[in-house]
Amino acid sequence: MRWTVKAAPLWLVCALTMGASVGSGPIVAARQASMKEMAAAAKTIAGMFDRRQAYDAAAFKAAADTLRARTGPALIAEFPSGSLGPPSQARLEIDQSRAEFEALANQIGTLADALAAKAESAPAVITDDMRMGTGLAMGGGSLLGKRSIPEEADPTKLPAEHILHLILQDCSTCHSKFRQKVQ
Repeated sequence: MRWTVKAAPLWLVCALTMGASVGSGPIVAARQASMKEMAAAAKTIAGMFDRRQAYDAAAFKAAADTLRARTGPALIAEFPSGSLGPPSQARLEIDQSRAEFEALANQIGTLADALAAKAESAPAVITDDMRMGTGLAMGGGSLLGKRSIPEEADPTKLPAEHILHLILQDCSTCHSKFRQKVQ
């Protein structure tokens, strides 16, 4: 039997090209999986601080390590230029404001590093020094808008719960500017 190579029909070439495109391919799938891991990790930690789930120092550490591993340079690497825009939820504005996006991703990474460092030595129970307390506002009042931590402030000196809230606040800021909701 003799095999011959024929030209593929145009519809097949188009389908294979679209399926292999960066925008809907493995980069986007990996990014979405990473985002889901980060969301689950943040939810785990928040649940412990909100008393919706039992505190577990090992689970706190594992969740904080997930946030550390997925933020900063790792987060930036998940958004190469060719993977932005539909069908991904990542807006093209990431490229237009790349410096702002990277600064925000690195800020989240710095906070995640501080949270993971706190989790390394987390006690068996949540202590008062891990909590925000009544004197620490999450990020500003409704009339004043978001007040971020001054750049010179050392996040390692903040309680773990406060660091988590700052991470969530920065995630919300990033999503509001750089993520489009698919209808």
